Amino acid sequence: MSMLQVNGRQYKKPTEPTVVVCVDGCEPEYLAQGVSAGVMPWLQATLKSGTHTIADCVVPSFTNPNNLSIVTGVSPSVHGICGNFLFDPQTQTEVMMNDPKWLRAPTILKALADAGVRVGVVTAKDKLRKLLGHQMRGICFSSEKSAEVTLAENGIADVLGMVNMPVPAVYSAELSEFIFKAGVELFKRNLIDFAYLSTTDYIQHKHAPGTPEANAFYAMLDRYLGQLDHMGVAIAVTADHGMNAKTNMDGTPNVIYLSDVLKTLPGGQSARVILPITDPYVVHHGALGSYATVYLADGVTPTLMQSLAAMPGIEKVYTRAEAASLFELPADRLGDLVIVAERFTVLGTEASRHDLSGLEVPLRSHGGISEQRVPLILNRRYPKQDQHRYRNFDAFDWVLNHE
Repeated sequence: MSMLQVNGRQYKKPTEPTVVVCVDGCEPEYLAQGVSAGVMPWLQATLKSGTHTIADCVVPSFTNPNNLSIVTGVSPSVHGICGNFLFDPQTQTEVMMNDPKWLRAPTILKALADAGVRVGVVTAKDKLRKLLGHQMRGICFSSEKSAEVTLAENGIADVLGMVNMPVPAVYSAELSEFIFKAGVELFKRNLIDFAYLSTTDYIQHKHAPGTPEANAFYAMLDRYLGQLDHMGVAIAVTADHGMNAKTNMDGTPNVIYLSDVLKTLPGGQSARVILPITDPYVVHHGALGSYATVYLADGVTPTLMQSLAAMPGIEKVYTRAEAASLFELPADRLGDLVIVAERFTVLGTEASRHDLSGLEVPLRSHGGISEQRVPLILNRRYPKQDQHRYRNFDAFDWVLNHE
């Protein structure tokens, strides 16, 4: 059996059609409610016949760090992507981490393509496409920009004709459904041997587990996974992060505005607060998540740390070194402090900088330790060890190295 070596891990080349699915924001309770409601028959059967566990995602529990961990098989301390957004000390600017220049490790997708495997990558939003497809020969496009694909740029043309769907709205469940329809068609037309499908968490930000809207989304997901399974595809399903309500008892957003708070504390007046959840699509979460990093012009003092840690809603305050070690993050891309909020709390900068007018329903978000638990499911048998701590970035190992 031909083996690939990628970032210190070994993977077999696939001998059957294979897919890894990252369901954005998939708190395990969504699956439990879907199975309980009887709308996920494929998953219900697969939980009995395949292999499953609850795994840990990367903290910060955001999209970019976890998708890149999944496709590299390692933590951000190796691949370098520690948020959707960061402060670049060299240029003294705040920037998106969408450019492949921030990536420090090769992907398994690239290694598979280099080994002759026909790889297809389909994402919801274009923000991830270039990172996931970096140096990879194959098909790579987003449903968001599906009308703009070209053979030269994306490895395929006329995606809309193949999928037979119009370009979905960015804020819609259809943005994710387009991905699954595309995945099914790519396998059906024998255009690929391996796929990575990564959805959007629009539904999870708006609808709690067990609600009609959430169950309808997971019923759709289950139908397409069932189609892939029926076609003989080996399937691994995981998530980039979980999702929780972030509200007060009256349903209003439960926010700690760190910049406003720091202005009142000794040593915090000139602090720069970075919210790594920030991306171009903030209508459904207002750029509010449960993780932040803080740059301090005058350095860290025990008094400042203690004052922040004592605030209701703050779970933990870490120094740069502590956070880098505990969460396996690149220390040179963190601030002086890393702050993690409790389950029902999110962190902001200044109240005046966050537009929450687009929140039509009570705020749901992610980013903290409380959103770290995610599903890891395989429709094959994997030699799982009961006491082992599995990570969402074990998905490629599970699906490529199964029994």
